[in-house]
Amino acid sequence: MHRTRAYLTEVTSPFAERPITVADRIIARVAEHSDHVFGVGGANIEDLYDAVQHSAAPITGIVAKHEFGAATMADGYARATNRLGVVAATSGGGALNLIAALGESYDSRVPVLALVGQPPLAVEGRGAFQDTSGGAGRLDAERLFGSVARYCAKITEVGDLAARLSEAIAAALSGGPAVLLLPKDIQTAVAPDELEGFGPPVRFDAARQQSSAVPTGVAAGPGPVVIIAGPEIARAEARAELEVCAVAVGAKVLVTPDAKDAFANDHPLFGGVVGIMGHPHAGELIGDAAQVVLAGTAMPMLARAGLEAALASCPRVLHLGVEAPFVPVHERVPTPLGRGLLDLAAMLSAGNGTIPRIESTSIPVHRVPPASGPGVRYRDAVETIAARLEPGTDVVADAGNTGAAVVHHLPVPEDGRFLIALGMGGMGYAFGAGIGSALGRRRRTFVIAGDGAYFMHGHEVHTAVEHHVPVTFIVFNNNAHAMCVTREQLYFTGDYTFNRFGAARIGDSVAAMFPHLPAYATTTVAEFAAALDETRTVPGPVFIEIACDPDEIPPFAPFLKEFSA
Repeated sequence: MHRTRAYLTEVTSPFAERPITVADRIIARVAEHSDHVFGVGGANIEDLYDAVQHSAAPITGIVAKHEFGAATMADGYARATNRLGVVAATSGGGALNLIAALGESYDSRVPVLALVGQPPLAVEGRGAFQDTSGGAGRLDAERLFGSVARYCAKITEVGDLAARLSEAIAAALSGGPAVLLLPKDIQTAVAPDELEGFGPPVRFDAARQQSSAVPTGVAAGPGPVVIIAGPEIARAEARAELEVCAVAVGAKVLVTPDAKDAFANDHPLFGGVVGIMGHPHAGELIGDAAQVVLAGTAMPMLARAGLEAALASCPRVLHLGVEAPFVPVHERVPTPLGRGLLDLAAMLSAGNGTIPRIESTSIPVHRVPPASGPGVRYRDAVETIAARLEPGTDVVADAGNTGAAVVHHLPVPEDGRFLIALGMGGMGYAFGAGIGSALGRRRRTFVIAGDGAYFMHGHEVHTAVEHHVPVTFIVFNNNAHAMCVTREQLYFTGDYTFNRFGAARIGDSVAAMFPHLPAYATTTVAEFAAALDETRTVPGPVFIEIACDPDEIPPFAPFLKEFSA
């Protein structure tokens, strides 16, 4: 993947001797933390893209099809790399299109910096196009973005830039999006020399700033130990320490649905996934444990569903991490996760002979009601994908039945990353996030989504084509919002539907739009496997549609409960 340059860079420009602007300074600072800026252009953000073009530091500008897609690219980039994700958008509708994606980053504590253009200060409150200054009955961008950001500031004086930008980056790296509102005339202003004094790059990790130690009392009470690992493990880069701790005490490791890559899925101590899309034996493992360690998870509803009683009856529940837990615990230690896990390993293994090891067993999966409709079954399709994932491949799953099947049935490859949006759960997240992940990690990424998600934001495939991004897009097409169909059948009369649609030939249409893109429409496991095999060595993007049944019940606990009642 090479740095994209403007098409007309060879043409002599009358502006060759351009001054250094505030936009240039912003990009120079951003380049210390990220090598990509994702966004969509517009009159009030184009100066930032001009700064990307003229940057001395290696940084690539990516123009997406929609600001939601751009922001999810920044989110996926940040989750996969543990670096700062950066998104740029113009004023007005472009800015507003960021909100849903920033809400996901906010709830999932993903470090994203949003650089949002604004009309020139001189015309604010005077009928400016796309005025969001809050005056004269207009929207107030500071209040609006302040509700989906850990930090939001509007730059109204050039001299404020260095401090505000440093604060924004620090806030984002502490866990969650930060927003800088940049009026057009601030961006174009000539940067005074003193703006060079930004200081050293910000490196802030909230999980590493805590100082509490694991109390020695946690060693009390011999018996099996179960660790439930969450997304803070990845953010703290504590995967290695988690494995050391698990091996030292012989603990079974369960993971939350958004932390499938926190622990090697082929490790003998891997116990599977907890929660609403998880494996059925998780409650039994927890119920048999003398101690449960919640490592880097607050145990929100999607992670704790079905486990409340087992956790409540456990003799000891210890929480390590930043976010306060949603379940009762006996001890909460807001310690750096890596150090805390190593301390815990030393304490618990001190009585090594008294800690029963939990034996390695195969991970049981939910049995779902048989389906008789058209297409390929979820489990068969996911297992076909799993058999062909190379080590180091990353996976991004979207919402709905497809996401539930992937969480339940797909092992994360060795050294691979697994991303899923469980904060706001917005459909279509995976398309942008997969592109951001692939560009950030510079490796093959599989995006697995349903047709509903594709029709929302799937045309970011165009962005992947334009930039030759190594993403394999797999769209499960049942011509429905199938999770909504299932709820109509289970919780309402089932004699009507708003969520079944006419047949759409997605694979064929994508092939027609992009003649050079390997695109397939498959209806059987054999066709699907052949498409995966034929595209294994393709260096750029791939698109595969697979037909599936809108009436198949996914491995989703609330639905399965209705059938077992």
